[in-house]
Amino acid sequence: MNQPYTLFYMDISYYSGKIQSYLRYKGVPTQEQHVNWWMMANHILPNTGMMEVPILQSPEGEWLRDSTSLIFHLEKQFPEGGVIPEDPYQAFFNYLVEDYADEWLWRPAMHYRWSYAKDRRLYERRFTEDFMLHPIGTKIFTRLFLGWRQRREYVGKDGGTKDTRKHIEDTYLDTLDRMESILQERDFLFGNKPSIADFGFMASMYRHFSLDPTPARIMRDRAPAVYAWVARMWNAKQENYNQENWAASAGKLPTDWEPLLDHIGKTYLPYMAANADALLAGKKVFDLSIEGVLYKNLPTTRYRVWCLEKLMTYYKGLPDKSRQAIQETLVKHGCREHLWAYRDLKSNLHDGDILPHCTAFPLPLWKRLVYYVTGTPRHDNNGINH
Repeated sequence: MNQPYTLFYMDISYYSGKIQSYLRYKGVPTQEQHVNWWMMANHILPNTGMMEVPILQSPEGEWLRDSTSLIFHLEKQFPEGGVIPEDPYQAFFNYLVEDYADEWLWRPAMHYRWSYAKDRRLYERRFTEDFMLHPIGTKIFTRLFLGWRQRREYVGKDGGTKDTRKHIEDTYLDTLDRMESILQERDFLFGNKPSIADFGFMASMYRHFSLDPTPARIMRDRAPAVYAWVARMWNAKQENYNQENWAASAGKLPTDWEPLLDHIGKTYLPYMAANADALLAGKKVFDLSIEGVLYKNLPTTRYRVWCLEKLMTYYKGLPDKSRQAIQETLVKHGCREHLWAYRDLKSNLHDGDILPHCTAFPLPLWKRLVYYVTGTPRHDNNGINH
């Protein structure tokens, strides 16, 4: 365990910030390698099948990916200062909130970065200067091409339109309000030490919302306790929190989590259910009304079906007493119906490997060249690399 892991990351990457904060908190020996596009195409892609980060390489040479799966894996390797409650009831809802934070805040994070001209121009330049060793044509052309591609792929193709813009932004604002209410009372979301739910929120709150110009200004003005929490999470070390406790006794949740669970029941789980229905029906896109706002042509994402499948697999393995208590809480917050319809769901994802482990994925030169220009297809059978 004295040999370091190698973390391949980008300092503007949604999930890189999440896993970096976890590795720092746990004190996992790590050397960091900031990647460029050439390294992605010629080093990471052949070993993982993805041109995305974060990627972790173990001291034994294993290639590991998917930030949530990495946390579960590393919790076994480094059990001191665990971030998952031992109580099954509390663990289930931490998993649910972590998944919501990971997936549901992706859309507003991408929207703020690529829809606002000031933010977009900043990251067009950062992509070009920090990431592209060999720009496509002039730097000006490269910046404009990257900005167009990112806005098209991660905003337009994910339901971001003039009709949904306000709802997307309200998702961020309402999340800030819920987190601010919690973090005015204690240092972390589930207690006086970080839990896996905190690290789920770090994906969007750190690299995007607290740093991108437009949402950062909103966070500082509207939710200063959240802004302080981001810095506290980045600086946290588990040895300083070993004597701290969760905010509720076993079998209970903090009462200030109730608005968050209500929101998950109204928005995120209906989306997850609709996405699963679309996959089972063989649809590549689907429409969905969320809180009275119609999102059109949302891409069907197999990875998010897999997330739903994993949550229900964990639930089915719990003792009867824990399952009954979980059901009662889910019913209270309007969550149960969207989960129970898919309790036997099969995503057929990762059948050939077990996350976080990656399988080598050799590619012909022509396909490497395509990926060099376009990146790995986002909504293929591998889903999004988390």
